[in-house]
Amino acid sequence: MGLTAAFALGPSDATTTEATGTSLPAASQSAKVAEIVKAFPTGAVAPAIVVYSNTDGSPLTSAQQAAIAERSRPLGSLGLAPQAASPQLVDRRVTTVSVLLPTDSGDSQNTTKIDQIRRTASQDLAAPLQAQVTGGPAVRADITKVFEGADTNLLIATASVVAVLLLITYRSPILWLIPLIVVGAGDRMAGIMVGVLAPYAGVEVDASTAGILSVLVFGAGTDYALLLVSRYRDELHLSGNRFTAMARAWRGTAPAVLASGTTVVLSLLTLLAAELTGNRGLGFAGAVGIATAMLFGLVVLPAALVLPGRWLFWPLVPKAGEPVAADRRGLWARIGQSVAKRPAKVAITATAILLLLASGALGLHTGLPQEDSFRTTPEAVLGQKTLASVQPAGSADPLTLVSASATADDVVAAARMVPGVAGVNPRPATGRYAQADVVLEAAPGTNASDKTIERLRETVASVPSAHALVGGATAEEYDTAQANAHDTRTVVPLVLLIVFVVLVALLRAIVAPLLLVATVIASYFAALGASWVLFRTVYDFPALATNVPLLSFLFLVALGVDYNIFLIARTREDTIAGHDTRRAVLRALASTGGVITSAGILLAAVFAVLGVLPLITLTQIGVIVGIGVLLDTLLVRTVLVPALVIITGPRFWWPGHPEASDSSRQKESAVAP
Repeated sequence: MGLTAAFALGPSDATTTEATGTSLPAASQSAKVAEIVKAFPTGAVAPAIVVYSNTDGSPLTSAQQAAIAERSRPLGSLGLAPQAASPQLVDRRVTTVSVLLPTDSGDSQNTTKIDQIRRTASQDLAAPLQAQVTGGPAVRADITKVFEGADTNLLIATASVVAVLLLITYRSPILWLIPLIVVGAGDRMAGIMVGVLAPYAGVEVDASTAGILSVLVFGAGTDYALLLVSRYRDELHLSGNRFTAMARAWRGTAPAVLASGTTVVLSLLTLLAAELTGNRGLGFAGAVGIATAMLFGLVVLPAALVLPGRWLFWPLVPKAGEPVAADRRGLWARIGQSVAKRPAKVAITATAILLLLASGALGLHTGLPQEDSFRTTPEAVLGQKTLASVQPAGSADPLTLVSASATADDVVAAARMVPGVAGVNPRPATGRYAQADVVLEAAPGTNASDKTIERLRETVASVPSAHALVGGATAEEYDTAQANAHDTRTVVPLVLLIVFVVLVALLRAIVAPLLLVATVIASYFAALGASWVLFRTVYDFPALATNVPLLSFLFLVALGVDYNIFLIARTREDTIAGHDTRRAVLRALASTGGVITSAGILLAAVFAVLGVLPLITLTQIGVIVGIGVLLDTLLVRTVLVPALVIITGPRFWWPGHPEASDSSRQKESAVAP
């Protein structure tokens, strides 16, 4: 009843803000400029620029110019300053009409206004005349449209992928439904919890984060389900009572699931130390999602599996007395034996493969230009390109330069001398502040644009008593990239430290965690290198988005360590049970190899679902994490790590001695009365 009430009365999804994107750090120049311009009579505004041109590139005729002038009056009425909407002949081929819009309106309001402008601008235009609406508000509206229905599309695609892979894994017409229903309920509960708790945590969750939340819950929740079902099946071979079998399976898997889930939760929570509100929101939402997946995996799923009985596994119903996975001559048992014959050669070969793939990251570029951020080019970008063909590429998104009114002329003169600045246009001032639009020669988001912003800020800052600041949409992109770089430097060491500490606590060792963390790092760089080659040769992406390396690292390391924990926790369990380290890791591989492979393929497929959205950032994250997870499951966890365990032997557990502890217990049992 409690779950039903929560589902019925809770928020419809995890989203807590209409704004799609990443809010800036308060200390950034862009954020300060955004606050200052609110004091101007027009407030914080940005132009939606209607670009008129002929589709065949021919000059605009007198009749077309007259039609555009006639159209500018209804366009002006849609903005804050109708008088600013007078047609500007940029070139014989292009005329623009600027419609000033507030920048502090919600995404839905902004999108509605842009739709009105586009309809008004294009209505009844005679071919070949066309109207394209660009500028900051239009780009924002097109990004918002990317996420319209994104939650539903991602959920349907993710659930479909999970359903198909579970059906293939279990080869049962019934069993696959149980994990899918439980994880789906967990996803719904996670969305409710995030929607309720986020305001109290002081974080904002946008549409993109809400979509990624479902991917995380389905990916991690299904991993936990695969581990529990596999162990439950084994225990059913050892016990005739299904409740006893589930109790043993739960005791065997709970420590690994708790350690794995705790690692992911703590890793995601490191994003609360980030500067960008988008990163903080993602970290909080992801942590709540993984914690919910853990809860449903350890509490709801066991009950759902044990109540129906053994027939749930039909037609492959496990029978008591049959050998468990570790004692069967299965695929992963044979792979383990092959690794055991030449562990050093296997370790060297696997390491060489990872290094070769990692070398693909040489020459990697970050910083995706705005015009290259979409899989399919939206109207705002097409308008930018049309405008850039006849005037500087930065015209569609000018910078905002503010300074003390008394020094306005000096600041404008200094700005005009900066290389890369195409023009500076003063705007009405207040008694305290002066304002000007700065047009750059380079397109927004490019390296050339970033360099010009750096030079411009340095130059105007040197004007005495000016207190000049540079903001605007293009400067916000630059400041966001800088904040992402800061967040990466802050979060990455914290994540690695958390993973190491959790592994030390779980394994009570030092050598094992060091080796496992090293394989995690190697796997990440190999995935990054392989993905970069793919992006350049197949996708033709010019660069990675600035937040992709950090988020890919976080997801890949935090989720990839699951498979380390599943394998090595079982190895330690078998070592304590009386097997030497070499035999224990081979038994663990035979027991968990199939689970890890299934979980990895499933998780890779789930992240690949991010590609259903036409935003390149999410495509890049999905590809990197997908490749990294496949490397983890098919090479690192199932080949390299067992080889390292066999090479190091009992030293793998240093300073612990699980083999010795078992011998001690046997001696104590022998002398006990």
